[in-house]
Amino acid sequence: MTDSQGSTQGTAPTPPGNPVFATPAGTRTAADVVTPELVARLTRGVTGSGRTANHTPFTGEKLADLPESTPEEVAEAYEAARAAQQAWAATPVRQRAAVLLRFHDLVLRRQAEVLDLIQLETGKARLHAHEEVQAVALAARHYGRRASAYLRPKGHTGVVPTLTKVTELRQPRGVVGQIAPWNYPLELSVGDALPAFVAGNAVVMKPDTETALTALWARELLIEAGLPAGVWQVVLGEGPVVGPAVVRHADYVSFTGSTRTGREVAQAAAARLVGCSLELGGKNAMLVLHDADLDKAAAGAVRGCFSSAGQLCISIERLYVHESVADAFLERFAARTRAMRLGTALAYGADMGSLVSERQLENVVRHVEEAVAKGATVVAGGRPRPDVGPLFHEPTILDGVEAPMAVCAEETFGPVVSVYRFSDEDDAVERANATPYGLNSSVWTRDGRRGRALAARLRTGTVNVNELYAAAYGSVAAPMGGMGDSGLGRRHGSEGILKYTEAQTVAQQRLIPLGPSFGLDDAQYAAFMSRSLRVMKALRLR
Repeated sequence: MTDSQGSTQGTAPTPPGNPVFATPAGTRTAADVVTPELVARLTRGVTGSGRTANHTPFTGEKLADLPESTPEEVAEAYEAARAAQQAWAATPVRQRAAVLLRFHDLVLRRQAEVLDLIQLETGKARLHAHEEVQAVALAARHYGRRASAYLRPKGHTGVVPTLTKVTELRQPRGVVGQIAPWNYPLELSVGDALPAFVAGNAVVMKPDTETALTALWARELLIEAGLPAGVWQVVLGEGPVVGPAVVRHADYVSFTGSTRTGREVAQAAAARLVGCSLELGGKNAMLVLHDADLDKAAAGAVRGCFSSAGQLCISIERLYVHESVADAFLERFAARTRAMRLGTALAYGADMGSLVSERQLENVVRHVEEAVAKGATVVAGGRPRPDVGPLFHEPTILDGVEAPMAVCAEETFGPVVSVYRFSDEDDAVERANATPYGLNSSVWTRDGRRGRALAARLRTGTVNVNELYAAAYGSVAAPMGGMGDSGLGRRHGSEGILKYTEAQTVAQQRLIPLGPSFGLDDAQYAAFMSRSLRVMKALRLR
């Protein structure tokens, strides 16, 4: 219950200057959503003789008992996927794409079901859960409409124009091994799998156990849309046990997670000479220039720093503000941050939800407490909120952060942002780039041309001008991914689907062979080809 001022009744007293958050009253419990019937339905066909469980961050209570796979059962899942993949690959591309378009409609029609699951499994606010619905629908529509164009045979100029007919084909890799994280369990599971499916592959996926129900819900819907059940195999279990088995049998690996684990996945894939795509960590920067609209920048910073409680690879953790507007911006940003509402209800209304685990909370607390002990100032937030839920932490702004504070360089992956001032834009760019990560960044200015020019100097895979992450990520026709320690490969656009294919060149030679013929000896043939190459260059043939 909340009073008219938005303070939470029954909570511990709040020290002066710290925010008090409202918690909207919920009308449904976890047991109302995660019923035994639902769990039995979603886990039907999942390979696993062992037992494991997942829990909700809101309260810590168990949500469901789930099957757990052994490495041997992962191998069995690959056998089943390979058996199903051949017929799926032989299905015309347009029919495969139609499955994605039907899935798009089902997700939007039944979104209330998955929003409940996402909230219960991740602890995020409902609006942030809806970002996943939006992202999956965008990807399904894009590849449902564009897959045929991306995958159609392409003609190329042959070595001898008109006499050498060259066609580039795109063949599916086979079975993709996908390891999906806990923070975006819908978008980073099925969202990444959709282009693999429409390219003709099967997928063996290991979602995080704590968020497995969301991925299994997506699998059920995609099968309802027409995907053959055997084409998508799901295995569950501890990462160090099941993860290597997923990589060991894959024809291609898709991984989203930490940089440390990503290096291990890349090494294992390289040892088998199979490709991989990796979206890894980030320490993303937002630059507020002297001519920025401060109200819009402050509102954007709230979204960019605290969506999903900061547990988003592309969220902002470093904020560089021109010194001439720093105080005015910080006043606006802090006021909006203090007004944010924490909540656990399975309904719209809360501005931020919970962290997902004790480990995440411990890391956030460590970064904040160490920074304060070394001289940083808490401008807003700064403390856990067990009165709301066991893993809640206030959205926090830190000023005066300097090296060697851990929060300065380490990825926090929580609702904490550090503010830095600059006077020279070249210095701001240099400082923003002074990290091994290179995933996402943001520039705020009223001058769009200037903003785009500065964006091109930032060493990140995506840069948003006057937005934080949604503009680039939601533009699914364009590639999204990281530089440096933020990963390899791209999702979205042509790269997001072609990575799941092998390029095959078919060249047909007509009339004359590419070798001595028509009575020419070797020397005469070499001279003839040399003259021909000069002519082709003069004719600007490619």
